[in-house]
Amino acid sequence: MGEMVNVDALVEDALFPAYLAAPAGTARAAIIVIPEIFGVNAGIRQKVDHLAASGYLAVAPDIFWRFAPGVELSPDVEAELQEAFGYFGQYDADDGVRDIEAIIHAIRTGLGKQAPVEKVGCVGHCLGGRLAYMAAARTDISASVGYYGVMIDQMLHESHAIANPLMLHIPTADHFVGPEAQAAIHSGLGHNAKVTLHDYVGLDHGFAAEMGARRDAVGAALADSRTAAFFAEHLG
Repeated sequence: MGEMVNVDALVEDALFPAYLAAPAGTARAAIIVIPEIFGVNAGIRQKVDHLAASGYLAVAPDIFWRFAPGVELSPDVEAELQEAFGYFGQYDADDGVRDIEAIIHAIRTGLGKQAPVEKVGCVGHCLGGRLAYMAAARTDISASVGYYGVMIDQMLHESHAIANPLMLHIPTADHFVGPEAQAAIHSGLGHNAKVTLHDYVGLDHGFAAEMGARRDAVGAALADSRTAAFFAEHLG
């Protein structure tokens, strides 16, 4: 359904790849799908395709393009999981936010062969969930959603800069984001009028993956329905 396109990097003389899918008619808005640490794999492409089928221009950037371009990994394969952890250790999230900002600009001026789209949201998972939070604090993105974002508790000092709506999905049994981190997120963001927090009792990291052993179908359906309603309200 989709195709690979190139995006101009923000502060570097470079192009980076992204997977883009367009709706059949005029896009109601655009949504950036920020991958986990596994690259633009089949699950991420499926999320992009589903959003396009719902009427959005959707695009997923290759977040590791600077050092592992084109990588596609599976969390269900131990060697690939460890490879992904290695890339996570190399990754600079500040570069990631600049890449998101570059895509926002590209969408609003016309990405690939697509007409410009003004309203742009983002949805991220794991590392992408952290980047969704950072985008909400550092860019003018119209609306952001983060699923099981990591290290957000370490960036709560940026929450004052959140100007547009942000939703975070928090599985309470997340073995990468423990109870203390979750408590800090609730304490730091729970009273922020721009932020909506949803807990998923007993679910673990990756519960809303499109495929694979981590997926919890009931939890994923609930979280994704909340995300769809959130974007319908704030993007159209």
